[in-house]
Amino acid sequence: METSSRIFVAGHNGLVGSAIYRTLRAQGYTNLLTADRAALDLRNQASVEAFFREKKPEYVFLCAATVGGILANRTHKAEFIYDNLAIAVNAIHAAYRMGVRKLLNLGSSCIYPRLAPQPMKEEYLLSGPLEQTNEAYAVAKIAAIKLCRYYNEQYGTDFISLMPTNLYGSHDNYDLESSHVLAALLRKFILGKFLQEKEFDRLWDDLRRTPVGFGIQVPAERPDSPELISMMAKVGIAPEAVTVWGSGKPYREFLHADDLAAAAVYLMERYSHDETGELINVGSGKDQTIAELAGLLKTILDYRGEIRFDASHPDGTPRKLLDVTRLNALGWKAKIPLENGLREAIRSYMNRGAAR
Repeated sequence: METSSRIFVAGHNGLVGSAIYRTLRAQGYTNLLTADRAALDLRNQASVEAFFREKKPEYVFLCAATVGGILANRTHKAEFIYDNLAIAVNAIHAAYRMGVRKLLNLGSSCIYPRLAPQPMKEEYLLSGPLEQTNEAYAVAKIAAIKLCRYYNEQYGTDFISLMPTNLYGSHDNYDLESSHVLAALLRKFILGKFLQEKEFDRLWDDLRRTPVGFGIQVPAERPDSPELISMMAKVGIAPEAVTVWGSGKPYREFLHADDLAAAAVYLMERYSHDETGELINVGSGKDQTIAELAGLLKTILDYRGEIRFDASHPDGTPRKLLDVTRLNALGWKAKIPLENGLREAIRSYMNRGAAR
């Protein structure tokens, strides 16, 4: 890519897209194309074709997706498969038709088989049954990877797919009903800390800025302290304990979104689909249990209550550690240690704008 190349970052307001946009800007790329959902519905084929025809992007980072945690995946299966299939089909086909030089498609480590050998190599894709709690999302993402591969084979395109591990960082989704595990735990411990320190004004301001989900309505006027405590108890947050869904035993690997962005730009500049295969893993190469993650957040935030586990909620896949041998051989390794990344994510969360 040249610094003046026309580069479309699809999904630039999201966790990954915003990180890629910032990284490109920091590296001197000046001709970045963006469009929010109001301006461009990527599920609409005619709109996508018109956008590509008008803007003529040379490179595309396909980061847009409908995503969420276990509850969101289980509750909105139709939306997860439809939205992600439509986005992939429209963007990849338009990229081919309009002569895009290179497209980078984002998959996810959660689309590997539920019981894949650990750490998971790229060739394990489709080697066994999927995790049922996110099957709809996985099927759509696998289809996108195969779409890139078959367009490469049939039409000579250069479409590559990255398989990132669990991500976190600025611009994450912190709605407790639809967020991923790390964002949900981070917010739970922050809200628990507010309760513990009796900082009810900060708690109320937080609830006004970001919904917690589960039908909880935040009144326009600050309710009294007992009502706030009661509201938080409904989502497993109390001064004396924070409740974590599941047993806490599954292992998860986490990567800061800024690290993924750096890898994405690095690979867009240096990696082509025919060098090592149809996809490439991007991760830290290290994992820990959900219980260990919760304990680390508790320590960083100095929350002095207990951690309780609610095993009535599903754990999901037992372990999802990526084999990053292929990525490391290409000259890239993750740089942000988990504790450092968590501290940065907490600062970013705390520094969000005031409620309006």
